[in-house]
Amino acid sequence: MSLPTPNNSPKVRRKGSTRRRAVSHLPPFTQESHDAALYAIRHYLKGRTSYDTFPVSFRLIVLDSKLEVKKALQCLLLNGVVSAPLWNSERSCFAGMFTVSDIIHLIQYYYKCSSYDAAAADVETFRLESLRDIERQLGVDPPPLLREHPSASLYDAAKRLIQTHARRLPLLDNDSETGHEVIVSILTQYRLLKFISLNCGKEIQQLHMPLRKLGIGTYVNPPPIPPDGEKPEGYNPFHPIATATMSTPVFDVVHMFSERGISAVPIVDEEGIVVNLYETVDVITLVRLGAYQSLDLTISEALNQRSPDFPGVVICTASDSLGTLMQLIKKRRVHRLVVVEGDEEERKGGKKGRLLGIITLSDVLRYLIGDVSIGEAHPEPSVPSTDPTPTPEPGQAPAEASNPAEPAPASEPAPAEAEAAPEAPPAEEAPAPPPEEKQDEGEAAPATETEPAPAAAE
Repeated sequence: MSLPTPNNSPKVRRKGSTRRRAVSHLPPFTQESHDAALYAIRHYLKGRTSYDTFPVSFRLIVLDSKLEVKKALQCLLLNGVVSAPLWNSERSCFAGMFTVSDIIHLIQYYYKCSSYDAAAADVETFRLESLRDIERQLGVDPPPLLREHPSASLYDAAKRLIQTHARRLPLLDNDSETGHEVIVSILTQYRLLKFISLNCGKEIQQLHMPLRKLGIGTYVNPPPIPPDGEKPEGYNPFHPIATATMSTPVFDVVHMFSERGISAVPIVDEEGIVVNLYETVDVITLVRLGAYQSLDLTISEALNQRSPDFPGVVICTASDSLGTLMQLIKKRRVHRLVVVEGDEEERKGGKKGRLLGIITLSDVLRYLIGDVSIGEAHPEPSVPSTDPTPTPEPGQAPAEASNPAEPAPASEPAPAEAEAAPEAPPAEEAPAPPPEEKQDEGEAAPATETEPAPAAAE
């Protein structure tokens, strides 16, 4: 009798499993559920204040308006930040913000000045309080002197950000003894959106509609080509999005930043494939290296001086959902997403990876807080979300995050907004936020954290 071998052993027929698959307890994805989720998020923000977004521990850095611009820039670089509030020590009051936009205007003034030596000397001795004079000479409108009390509702603060097209909102209080203003913190778009993603997880899962269908972002819409087929001079196939190539001079991109009021320009190749992204924060690197004296170098040369820690370009497709984007904001620091053509567009004759649009945090915040959503008026949800604790993270995959040229790491280091100077009155101690809140870009690293503070891109 022969022993059974793998070739002649009897096959055992296995019975089919009778175990039933788990059924999702979430309501079905409908237009009504999408609108109800928007209503619930807005209802939640109306019951929360800016205090609720504060980290457990943080320090503020404020720059005196009498400080020289060169020293102020060094302070930003040493603290790994890209902006800081200004303090008028003579009047003991808030004096505005020092941001990357001011550096952009300074560079433009430098190139506009007829005398190279005179401009170089001025740049070295400019004081922060003189920046408004530079804006007047350039014909640039000065930024509004925004402020909000930290006890105001987050919904009102978000409305203020949207109405003023601002990326950050200073939070000011008054000292009850001296009557002087106290700079408490800075509320940024990213901090606000991350607060929503941490505390409204159940509602975010219902934001299932595609980004382009919701009208979130700016998308390529070039003007029609004349019947003769000849493109007019200056024709931009990616209109209204500003783009550049690796051979574009840096100063041309700097001019785009100032003229269009944008903070990033996609870098594309001959076929329109996104290969990189040049941001306003990259200008700080050039200024730190003294390269503001020769901004005729190309984007390719400027990117070679970029920090190796650059996390890459965050991309998505127009068919990705708003909920997917919010889950991405929850997991990593994001300030904009480049929309590219995906498999769906490629099947229609497009080119995968070709520039299709760009989405900023302003676009996302404007949709979430807007008065009217896509579709019908907001229905009353059966149980509005008011629980401050974050819901369990759903198993939804985040939007694709990568540099088309090279993959992006999971975390994105970006400078946090700076605040606090010896001349400024001490900031009030902010109440501890809900336990689920984490460190955000508004301040430098808290004392209880062991990791360095992430940096906030402009």
